[in-house]
Amino acid sequence: MIDGPYFVLTVLGLLGTGVVAGVFCGFSTFVMKGLASLPSAQGVAAMQAINVSALTPAFMLVFAGTAVLCAVLAVVTFVLWPGEGRVELLLGSALYLFGCFGVTIMANVPRNDRLAKLDAGTSEAATYWRGYVSEWTMWNHVRTVASAGAALSYLLALA
Repeated sequence: MIDGPYFVLTVLGLLGTGVVAGVFCGFSTFVMKGLASLPSAQGVAAMQAINVSALTPAFMLVFAGTAVLCAVLAVVTFVLWPGEGRVELLLGSALYLFGCFGVTIMANVPRNDRLAKLDAGTSEAATYWRGYVSEWTMWNHVRTVASAGAALSYLLALA
């Protein structure tokens, strides 16, 4: 069984990945649907405001802090090869680092950056918004599943 400081790191990884999975699940299941139901100018403006407000220290601590924690868990697991849970720990770390954090950087952030440059009331914004909602949400589903899978992997490592 995992114990000592390694146990604490794994529990923190489980909590962090689980919290992030919950945030992303909310966006995938109802926030984006609500925004998509608005007139495009309102949806664009609302998402622009959400993207700005998401950069709070509290959320970034959980989101980026969990990525750092997952990286630490992966390195410690790879170097120390604990007797039990090593596959689950490495899988959980990979799921979060690549499927959540990596997808955020490679897929969601570029879409957010492009949306941020648009004037919400323009036809260009309306056209972009239609594709943005479906593409951003699809990638958010990936982040949700990856984060939840990471949490499950860490939980299995502790079992």
